[in-house]
Amino acid sequence: MTTILVTGGTGTLGRLVTERLRADGHEVRVLSRHAEPYAVDLREGGPGLDRAVDGVDTIVHCATSQTGGDEKAAGHLIAAARRAGVGHLVYISIVGVDRVPFGYYRTKLAVERQIEQSGLGWTVLRATQFHDLLVTVLGSVARLPVMPLPAGVRDQPVEVAEVADRLAELALAAPAGRTADMGGPEARTLESLARAYLRATGRRRAVVNVPLWGKTYRAFRSGGHLAPQQAVGKGTFEDYLARRFGDGRRDGQD
Repeated sequence: MTTILVTGGTGTLGRLVTERLRADGHEVRVLSRHAEPYAVDLREGGPGLDRAVDGVDTIVHCATSQTGGDEKAAGHLIAAARRAGVGHLVYISIVGVDRVPFGYYRTKLAVERQIEQSGLGWTVLRATQFHDLLVTVLGSVARLPVMPLPAGVRDQPVEVAEVADRLAELALAAPAGRTADMGGPEARTLESLARAYLRATGRRRAVVNVPLWGKTYRAFRSGGHLAPQQAVGKGTFEDYLARRFGDGRRDGQD
């Protein structure tokens, strides 16, 4: 039995990773800001973090923040892992962090570099965006009378449960460095995905493709965030929508 610490273990991905590992009989510690007994804010570190990593064989680092601080958090985690003699640090990143000059992507790439230079055994898996994140974005845009979408951009959403399975598998293996990217089964236009979302939720909206500008938009439009050669995911966007919204009335018709 292996002792594994999952950071962000109460989040969308971390919760599933924790379930997979526990189902296989491993001892799993869940670290998040509010989950006892390992309630730790990684951006602050401290004695609680040292207690969390003490005796741990492997860390699966799923914790992240859209509001900043990921690099500082990674620094604290790496330092604590070194002190505890942790043998393996597994990190979930995003496809395209080295190709798309988007702020959050740059932060993820910087954390990758920290881990690579940490002196620890490490594994990094990059995945495309999860279905639920895409639904969150589309749901926000659908609040408007018209859905404006960046013209010419495709996405390749992947099922989060499949990414969790892969992370659990990597956590139980030897450090592998940068592993093959993991993409969803289909790279589709945002318009196609938006129309599937509208059908599933019973909404009626006009979809308008809006040309944008700048380096980040050009990188997304050129597919820098896609992994067409690693379309290994099985669950489609429609599969996810059917599970979440059922007959199309759960989200309300308007």
